[in-house]
Amino acid sequence: MVDAFIGTWKLVDSKNFDDYMKSIGVGFATRQVANMAKPTTIIKLSGDTITFKTHSTFKNTEISFKLGVEFDERTADDRKVKSLVTLDGGKLVHVQKWNGQETTLVQELQDGKLILTLTHGSAVCIRTYEKETA
Repeated sequence: MVDAFIGTWKLVDSKNFDDYMKSIGVGFATRQVANMAKPTTIIKLSGDTITFKTHSTFKNTEISFKLGVEFDERTADDRKVKSLVTLDGGKLVHVQKWNGQETTLVQELQDGKLILTLTHGSAVCIRTYEKETA
C-alpha cells in the first residue's frame, strides 16, 4: 500500500499553512520564508524503511522510519519530536509529540494527487502535491 506514495511530489496548493505554523510556535520570520517555499517531497521505500526527503529554497530535511516504530525527529522548524508513522485505511498518519503537545500529519492520495493535512489543535492546513513525471 505504501508503494502508491513512492515518487517525487511538488507542492501546488497550500491552505492555512501560516495559521498551522503559528499554532505550533513557529516565529514570524521563519513563517514568512516557509510560506514562500514550494517544497518537493521525495518518498522512497527500501525494504521496510520509508524515507521522506523534502527539498526547498528554505530548508532540506530527511527522515527515515519503519511503520509503527517510534523515532526521534528534528523538524524543519527545529523542534525535537518523538514521531510515529502508521498506515491507516490507505493513509499515512504521522504523529509528532513534543513538550506535551501533539500534531498530526496525514497523507492520502486523491485523484492522483497527494493531500497532506496538518492538524494542531484547531489549526488545520491542507497542502496539495502533484506527482512529477520522469
